[in-house]
Amino acid sequence: MTERGATFGQVFAVREFRVLFGSFALLISGDSIKMLALSVLVYAETGSPGLSAAAYMAGWLPYIVGGMFLLSLADRLPPRAVMVVGELVRVVVCLLLAFAGLPVPVMLGLVLVTGLFSPVFGAARSALLPDVLPGDAFVLARSLMGVTSASAQIVGLAVGGAFLAMAGPRGALAVTAALSVVAALVLRYGLPYRPARGTAAPEAVGSVVRGGAVRVTLRVNRLLLVDRRVRGLMLASWLPCMCLAGAEAMIVPYLGGQGQAGVVLALAAGGMAVGEFGVGRFAAPALRERLSLPLAVLIGLPWLAFLAAPGVAWAAVIAAVAAVGVAYQLGLQRRFVESVPEEVRGQAFGLLSAGLMTGQAIGAAAIGALGEAIGPGPAIAAAGLAGVLVALALSGVLRPDTGLTSVRPFAGDVRPDVAPEVTETVRPSPGG
Repeated sequence: MTERGATFGQVFAVREFRVLFGSFALLISGDSIKMLALSVLVYAETGSPGLSAAAYMAGWLPYIVGGMFLLSLADRLPPRAVMVVGELVRVVVCLLLAFAGLPVPVMLGLVLVTGLFSPVFGAARSALLPDVLPGDAFVLARSLMGVTSASAQIVGLAVGGAFLAMAGPRGALAVTAALSVVAALVLRYGLPYRPARGTAAPEAVGSVVRGGAVRVTLRVNRLLLVDRRVRGLMLASWLPCMCLAGAEAMIVPYLGGQGQAGVVLALAAGGMAVGEFGVGRFAAPALRERLSLPLAVLIGLPWLAFLAAPGVAWAAVIAAVAAVGVAYQLGLQRRFVESVPEEVRGQAFGLLSAGLMTGQAIGAAAIGALGEAIGPGPAIAAAGLAGVLVALALSGVLRPDTGLTSVRPFAGDVRPDVAPEVTETVRPSPGG
């Protein structure tokens, strides 16, 4: 692979990407404000720290269910319409939370139910990127999205704190609704119409993607996970980040103070942004893929220093350096796009995202339980060791010379427990 990497100028020259980029920044900022405001509102209503924490996490939990049962909608509906509807749903939810006077259980239920469709909205956006920016420009665009996600979370939390101080949680929720209105208008009038991806499926693939949304989602999820190339790339995306989330989840109990922990976690977000930016922009495509393994190891290795009980300054340095390693995922992006049929690309990206969210929750819970038994510091070191071992175990996938892209997806390697007609009907897209 000798091609030169894409540049920011080339990426931002594409109008559709500018629209996706701007609306994504609004989305992440708005969601950060919403989660913080809802948590504060619930605490003000109930005085319960547990319910306040549950409110903060409520927006993420539905990813598990939505990812399992609804993702096929991302390929069965026009992408622009899906994204616009997603923003309008956020507008309605935020206004109801702010001004409808709902009891706390109803507020949490509303967030959970509407959040079931969040994986669908995100999958439509992710699947559109390779259409808008093919080749290496797509990988650079993904790195920009990663930088934007980290930066917008920090900005969103800072802005959310300011709005909470000035206007209270209800005013902050109204601001989130306004951001979603702007994002909906940007998407509606900035993106051209594109038909649903699944409607263009050839007859062979169409037989797999036809049927009810839940049935098709389960069927395609199964096909994706039994294909050893796709499964390997997904596991390589999920497992190192699961270990990172476990380590970060122990920072608050390790430092014993929310203020110090906030500094450490903010620097971790900064490290992630630096890694995504640097590897995405300055590493050539071939080098970027060769860096996947060492960067994945980097996610876990620095945390071993917690065996020496570092103070807050060194803890912040360790967290920032480890988070740089998240850029390893950029070396997997091209192979992932090439390994899934275009007609189910939206669901594939949605499953990738849902698994990442679920894995981070599991990692945080597992290391949290371990921390109860052996203490926060040793638990953080254990998460780091697990991260190193996971990266080494996945080295066959993380290395670029494994031949994963030399074989067409879903062709000839589906396990015997899959019905014969499935192996005959699922084929790669013409451009895959």
